[in-house]
Amino acid sequence: MNTPSNPWRTVKVREVYDNPWIRVTAEDVLKPSGAPGIYGKVSFKNLACGIVPLAENGDTWLVGQYRYTLDVYSWEIPMGGVPRGEDPLSGARRELKEETGLSAARWEPLLECHLSNSITDEAGIVYVAEDLTAGEPEFDDTEDLTIRRLPFREALAMALSGEISDVLSMTALTKLALLRPELGKSP
Repeated sequence: MNTPSNPWRTVKVREVYDNPWIRVTAEDVLKPSGAPGIYGKVSFKNLACGIVPLAENGDTWLVGQYRYTLDVYSWEIPMGGVPRGEDPLSGARRELKEETGLSAARWEPLLECHLSNSITDEAGIVYVAEDLTAGEPEFDDTEDLTIRRLPFREALAMALSGEISDVLSMTALTKLALLRPELGKSP
């Protein structure tokens, strides 16, 4: 398939804000019509990396935490940021251990996606982790997490009902249920 060329033209880029996690720019552009316009862009310094850990019996783990930006408590698959340039699988291994204490002998890529692609360049990747070994979590100083082990079908039901609203978690649980329908069925 032929990929169309970019119809947008960047005229000028000004940095508005920068911290260890994001960079915000204001950009003067020429729109696809040729008319002048503006664009605000949020660039993420980390890759969003999620993990769906699966036990032999079909259980999975979720983590609950209070999300400052949304002012809500959120249930999600284990996840975190992997600095650009770091091997995503290495980051996934670290995040799974940090948030749940689990280590996995088998890893399988599940999906890659772009999140909020109209104003950000945030990208995400999710792995399925299997052949698990339990250990102690190693929370970082921004985390006050609740760890919950439950049947995969219950986590999927939470995603489908809206109880889980994080898009990376919802997408990962739904895609895995489509790929492995036996996980979503009652015993």
